[in-house]
Amino acid sequence: MRRVHARLREALHLTREAVDRGDPAADPARELLLFCHGFCSALDAHHTGEDRTLFPAIAAARPDLAPVLRALEQDHSMFGHLLGGLQAAVASRSSPAVLAGHLEGIAAIMESHVRYEERQLLTVLEGLDLDADPGEVLGTL
Repeated sequence: MRRVHARLREALHLTREAVDRGDPAADPARELLLFCHGFCSALDAHHTGEDRTLFPAIAAARPDLAPVLRALEQDHSMFGHLLGGLQAAVASRSSPAVLAGHLEGIAAIMESHVRYEERQLLTVLEGLDLDADPGEVLGTL
């Protein structure tokens, strides 16, 4: 989980750099679209895998964590909304300032979410007997 979170942070960092560069000689919208698509797809795959496979397994093994899992699933839903806003801003060729604002919001919420998830679930994952492909459960980058 930590490795996937680190890679998501790096993908977000690269996306933010693409916005900051804004090299007029290049096609910044195309470059940003590529970074955004990669980051958005990776984050969505990570959350889908957790919601579909990991969280039900944790809920079965640790019913006491139901409130934690609900909070994390609510975050995942919010990320879907935020990523949709970012994708719409990229598609409409919004200004770098608008794009940076979207990315700042995503970064702040993602960092809070990741830290909470790791605090609550890392020790649980160490003892969880889950017969599933880690790439399907946590996503891959």
